[in-house]
Amino acid sequence: MKNNNYTTSVIISLFLHALLLIALIWGADFAMTESKPAGNAIQAVVVDPALVHQQAQRIRDQRQAAQKAEQDRLKRLEQQADALEKQRKAEAERVRKLKEDKLAAEKATREAEAERKAKQEAAEKAEQLRQQKLVEQRKAEAAAKKADAERKVKEAAAAKAEAERKAKQEAAEKAEQLRQQKVAEQRKAEEAAKKAEADRKAKEAAKKKAEEAAKLAEQKRIEAEKQRKESERKAAEAKAKQQQQEAALDNIFDGLEAETQQRGGAKGQFIADETQRYGAIYKQMIQQNLLTDQSFIGKQCVLSMRLSANGLLLNVDQVSGDNTLCRAAKAAVVKISQFPMPEDPAVIEKLRNIKLTVSPQS
Repeated sequence: MKNNNYTTSVIISLFLHALLLIALIWGADFAMTESKPAGNAIQAVVVDPALVHQQAQRIRDQRQAAQKAEQDRLKRLEQQADALEKQRKAEAERVRKLKEDKLAAEKATREAEAERKAKQEAAEKAEQLRQQKLVEQRKAEAAAKKADAERKVKEAAAAKAEAERKAKQEAAEKAEQLRQQKVAEQRKAEEAAKKAEADRKAKEAAKKKAEEAAKLAEQKRIEAEKQRKESERKAAEAKAKQQQQEAALDNIFDGLEAETQQRGGAKGQFIADETQRYGAIYKQMIQQNLLTDQSFIGKQCVLSMRLSANGLLLNVDQVSGDNTLCRAAKAAVVKISQFPMPEDPAVIEKLRNIKLTVSPQS
């Protein structure tokens, strides 16, 4: 449609130029025709000069009027041609502008379409990535759950195996103790005369064992101090594991405790002495780690500690005493986290639930 308008404008312009050219040629011929002299001879006659002058003036006026009319006509044609030329140029400019607008609109449409496609592709790609990440996340979660389940199964199996091992060990020790007790009872009648000597040797052996146990306890205390930071990290894990073990061990120890109480005698005294000695060691360790204050002097705090079989702190509570001192004492106990333990199971059982009195000195 725009190309047809442009062609029409060009044809109109050419037509007007041709019309102007014809008008110019016709005007020139008209002027030349009027000025051409008559070819026939004029006979001399008497003419009134005034009439001749009047006639000549009339002819001049007519010629001037004709020339003016022609000039006006040519001027109008030129004006019309100029107007048509301006119209043609305006039309051409309008057509050019329409073409430019069309090209711009087409370009904008192409760009918009390209942008839309790019956005659509980006959105599709983003959705694909999201779906892929979702699938990967679900796989990772499933793998993590599976690994956690496997870990729990392994931990449960390990805990069960450890409990069974300790139970077997305790049972073997108990059986050995019973066997030795039976042997001792069988020989008691035969060795009545040697009882005093045997008691003396037993006391010396107990004393030596106590000294060795004290030495070992001191070594363990030094080692425990070195490993304290590592123990703090493992304390939580060991606590959970130990609680499971404690449940099985408590049943065994309950029977052992009843049996131990029946034995009495030198063994009972040895257990009491060892318990008192280790209690003194624990109090010394607490005093060394206690953040002292002048206000603590003259005050005391009674703490109840529950330990595992290997000396790991399971719980500490305030029984009585000054609250401020007890808070500081409990902090010292938690800082130590693990206390030395003897080798004798009966002494260990006594130490697992122990009450200590902390009384800072000046």
